Amino acid sequence: MACFVYEALLLFGIGLIPGLIGAIFAAQSAHGHAWQSEEALRVYAFFIYGVYFVWFWSTRGQTLPMQTWHIRLVTREGARPTPWRALARYIACWVWLAPPALLGAALHWGPRRILVSVGAWIVLYALLALLHPQRQFWHDALCGTRLVSDPSPPGR
Repeated sequence: MACFVYEALLLFGIGLIPGLIGAIFAAQSAHGHAWQSEEALRVYAFFIYGVYFVWFWSTRGQTLPMQTWHIRLVTREGARPTPWRALARYIACWVWLAPPALLGAALHWGPRRILVSVGAWIVLYALLALLHPQRQFWHDALCGTRLVSDPSPPGR
């Protein structure tokens, strides 16, 4: 979970990129444009985060926080995931955030209530790994991946 928090901090920084894209569109046009909307910024963020995760998982098997905490993503066979498998895992990983966020949006909850529900869901979903025979997250079981301890030095 410490790696998860570190990853969230990095993603916050990466998440500023869609805001920059929106600001560029705003500066280039005098009126509102569809590419400046909140929904468009979410799509940009989804795409940018996807590129980040898929690239790191398929080329190194680790994101930067995973390197720090010596965690590696591998397939069931122990190999580095292919880009397609990494993409499937990226999409499946949205189970960490999407269910309570979508429920909150559908029920018109305020930001604080959505944030609390997302936090509670993250804890619940993490605990669900205890029900898996190998104690892995269910999205990893679905995608044929697993997280392993990797004490090897960086740059191997």
